[in-house]
Amino acid sequence: MLRFSGSGCSDVGRVRPHNEDSAFLGPYVALVADGVGGAAAGEIASATAAYSASAVALGRTGGRPEAVLAEAYAAAAAGVRLGVQRDLDRLGMATTLTMVVTDGTHVALGHVGDSRAYLLRQGVLRQISRDHTYVQHLVDTGQLSPEARSTHPWRNVVLRSVDGDPEGAGVDVTRLEVSPGDRLMVCSDGLTDLVDDGRIAEVLASAEPDEAAAELTRMALDAGGRDNITVLVLDLVDGPRVVGDGKLYGALADPYNVVDPAAVHLPRVS
Repeated sequence: MLRFSGSGCSDVGRVRPHNEDSAFLGPYVALVADGVGGAAAGEIASATAAYSASAVALGRTGGRPEAVLAEAYAAAAAGVRLGVQRDLDRLGMATTLTMVVTDGTHVALGHVGDSRAYLLRQGVLRQISRDHTYVQHLVDTGQLSPEARSTHPWRNVVLRSVDGDPEGAGVDVTRLEVSPGDRLMVCSDGLTDLVDDGRIAEVLASAEPDEAAAELTRMALDAGGRDNITVLVLDLVDGPRVVGDGKLYGALADPYNVVDPAAVHLPRVS
């Protein structure tokens, strides 16, 4: 039975006054949410979305991953929407959400925003999420080279996020072709804006998950740490089912940041 075995780090960085990233890591679900920069209450948005999405996934362990991700995204958006309704000073708050789920046989990725997911296989690193940013749009339409993404002044302009809009574009869901021995990394742009894919690949290929997450965080801090940095490193393992809720990182670790946990209600399954 497939599951995730790994570790993570979340660091405020060297510039931001507080951590607006949230992350969750469990044996069958892992996610990173990054409160969109410049918006109100980013830590509330990311923690609420991360809590809502992970609660759904934990309540649906063994469910078809694509369906779980769609339901998790809907719960995350509803949580953010409720947060705004409870306090209009939060108007405009939003978050990215990048999430992997397994039912023990298949793995799927749900993604919206500019946090990222990568797959490392036999030493080769490949980005498996697509940035929902203006700069990525320029690349896709041939107006900008991929190499220029990291230095473009508008690289952090996010076109899609979890913002509570009931008419929003939704989440991209992709079934992943993975096998035991593969390694996944889910991270916020506080890492990828400052550390290139080549250096990330070297670390992921040569260290255990806890050491890799810590080293990648250190590298982003040494490069300036201008944003919050969150990194989850997950090995795909095949083994007996394990029991465990998971670990909380960043803003999610503070219950004060989560809007009304009781708002997540799972329908009865007969």
